Amino acid sequence: MTDRTAAPVNASATAPVTVIGLGLMGQALAGAFLGAGHPTTVWNRTSSKAAALVAEGAHLAPSIGAALDASPLTIVCLTDYDAVHELLDADDVKLDGTTLVNLTSGDSTQAREAARWAERRGARYLDGAVMAVPPVIGTAEAVILHSGPKADFDAHGPTLEALGTVTHLGEDHGLASLYDVAGLAMMWSVLNAWLQGTAMLRKAGVDAATYAPFARQIAAGVADWLPGYAEQIDAGSFPAEVSALETDARAMEHLIGESEALGVNAELPKLFKAMADRAIAAGHGGEQYPVLIEEFGRPEAD
Repeated sequence: MTDRTAAPVNASATAPVTVIGLGLMGQALAGAFLGAGHPTTVWNRTSSKAAALVAEGAHLAPSIGAALDASPLTIVCLTDYDAVHELLDADDVKLDGTTLVNLTSGDSTQAREAARWAERRGARYLDGAVMAVPPVIGTAEAVILHSGPKADFDAHGPTLEALGTVTHLGEDHGLASLYDVAGLAMMWSVLNAWLQGTAMLRKAGVDAATYAPFARQIAAGVADWLPGYAEQIDAGSFPAEVSALETDARAMEHLIGESEALGVNAELPKLFKAMADRAIAAGHGGEQYPVLIEEFGRPEAD
């Protein structure tokens, strides 16, 4: 049994680790630890899912308690937070002294509540988010976000680095979940904008593969604007250095008109225009586009 009474000052690069939950992502996480040389204990309700990992050298714990006792660090990757509580909140499960890194998908409220729950049970707790698909876990392409006490993150950093590019976002346990959904907002917005343009160009016989390089160039160019726009948002000042919002709104009218003329769905550009119109009505027409943060920062309009 591993002594879990105190957090290590700096975990060895080959320190033991436990992985609870062996879905596709959990299997990838455990495989990455094994590949990096960490003695790895695994546990899953359906033990057959551990077969391939056991063949690679993992130890299958006979119980959840044995899995927790095997290592000072336990990675949890389950269906949802309810499953985490159902599994680990049983009276016979002892969490005293262990460090839990919860990579289960959820929201920031759930993450903060889980941190308080873990503290009451005597565990250290880091919440996390996996910004990658299972096949790239263990490579630099896999970005793993963590939030919670920096000392706990630093203590197990060499172990966690086996998973990919690991980042500590701050002491607030909810930050990893917030970054996760903010990233999803970026992903879906870029994809939807590309699909809008693709639908329009297809009407002129231009296929998606032909349009994609141009769209990628536009997306990269817009991404370069973000640092400067972020400075305006943080300063609360939006001078029209490139163009005024009212100018952008006129261009949105062209996008809507062209979409409708082509018989393409115009809901997305109409949403852009509706938000811009509200900001202009509030007196921000002469300011630069990031002034729309005021619209994004308020509840949905009635």
